Amino acid sequence: MTPPRLTGGDALVRALKAHGADLVFGIPGTHNLGIYRALAEHDVKHVTPRHEQGAGFAADGYARVTGKPGICLTTSGPAVLNAMTAVTQSYSDSVPVLLISPGMPLRHPGRGNGTLHEVRHQSVAMEAVIGYSNRVQSVAEIPLAVAQAFAHMTSGRPRPAHLEIPLDLIDALDNVSEVAPVLVAHPPADAVTIAAAAGRLTTATRPGMIIGGGAKGAAEQITTLAERLGAPVVATANGKGVFSERHPLSIGAGLHHKAVAEFVAECDAVLAIGTELASTDLWNGPLKFPGDLIRIDVDPAQMITNALPDYRLVGDAEATVTALNQRLGKGNPGPEAAKRAERWHRLFTKHARTQGAPWLPLVEALKEVLAPGAIIAGDSAMVCYYGTLSNLPLEGPASFLYPTGFGTLGYGLPAAIGAKMGAPNRQVVALHGDGGIMFTLPELATAAQERLPLPVIIADNGGYGEIRREMVDRSEPVHGVNLPGVDFVKVAKGLNCHGLTVDDEDRFATALRKALSADRPTVIHVIGDLAGA
Repeated sequence: MTPPRLTGGDALVRALKAHGADLVFGIPGTHNLGIYRALAEHDVKHVTPRHEQGAGFAADGYARVTGKPGICLTTSGPAVLNAMTAVTQSYSDSVPVLLISPGMPLRHPGRGNGTLHEVRHQSVAMEAVIGYSNRVQSVAEIPLAVAQAFAHMTSGRPRPAHLEIPLDLIDALDNVSEVAPVLVAHPPADAVTIAAAAGRLTTATRPGMIIGGGAKGAAEQITTLAERLGAPVVATANGKGVFSERHPLSIGAGLHHKAVAEFVAECDAVLAIGTELASTDLWNGPLKFPGDLIRIDVDPAQMITNALPDYRLVGDAEATVTALNQRLGKGNPGPEAAKRAERWHRLFTKHARTQGAPWLPLVEALKEVLAPGAIIAGDSAMVCYYGTLSNLPLEGPASFLYPTGFGTLGYGLPAAIGAKMGAPNRQVVALHGDGGIMFTLPELATAAQERLPLPVIIADNGGYGEIRREMVDRSEPVHGVNLPGVDFVKVAKGLNCHGLTVDDEDRFATALRKALSADRPTVIHVIGDLAGA
């Protein structure tokens, strides 16, 4: 049978649907209109953010909570470069996001000729940053290119991908054959190493566990393993919630605390699952492992980066932890395990509350109001990494969406939009400082257009508070960090959202409850002591 004759836009959208993509975040432009025609004809849900960076962050948030690749569609040139920051954050935090854009025509002069949105070596630039970019050469190739991109994003360590379609191919016609999705296996580590690691864990008298973002798919298995070993558990920022922080064996989330270093030093065996053990989690320096270190990671190169393990379990976290559980049997840690975990939890909490003291009233209100399974989409803001990370207990994978590695500003609001679109039945809250929210503030209009019951909390400390603090610590002039106040309530109402200003814990809690069931987003502008100002 002769394959159907399709445009490049039709071929792309059909291939996306074949791979389970039912939601696209993007902004139409002159060069991608053929794709938009196909989206409408094939009834694919589309959300229009107000900036391409917002589209990328929303796709990232969607991917984190669903486990499916998020789709970001832009036009060429400046739009792709606007989205580059977002997909680089996805690369840093191992999130599968597919960025799709037009490119210059197939026979475009290599040195350029002033075509609209022209940028030199667009695909090469993207590949240099995120490691994967494919510029297709024909309409017929598009389904194959989509299948290859999805295979890249969903095998091994999740990473973003960029697919560039020359603009003259989008409306061009050709015979196009379907390419079925690649079924990707997620194998465990090799049996010999698993057996050796299980043997070491069985003999450990003071075991411990560190859980990272790469463990998100193994939450149930990790809980079983921790209980069998009687191992206290600490989580990274991206691993927060994978192991319920209300579990008796949970120490907390945040590797930078002194208590974590002391805990690891006390352990005779530490099992680290899906974590880079990187400086973005370990602000105060690398951990020292006087006992044995066992690492589980799907990335062989990461396995020996930042810390050299005694046992190297290269494999999928869920499959590998399942195999460990089978080797270990039921286990019998006894009551002393819970007492040990409680002792470390108390010390961890003392450090966390001291560091997060200015934001504790706000955190306590969040704790009171939010239901189990709630999602915090946070920005790189003091209220998040000092206040919420280590002081607000969460449970469930992808409960804390945070731009850990790349450390972008403006992430929280658009990521919250993507998260709410991907998990409509979970409570989702965006949490920002007054500096970072200005990077993506127009996305309030996107959330309003989608009628999302989304609380957007802005903790206002009068500018870039962290940089101000660092200037003071260096005994240097405080310069360029104090920002004039913004009437965020007026901005919110102008963008068709609700908005109010609060300065005490009770009013904040009441506002948060209402916002979680409102008919549109609600900006909660937090000022004074409640904001840590």
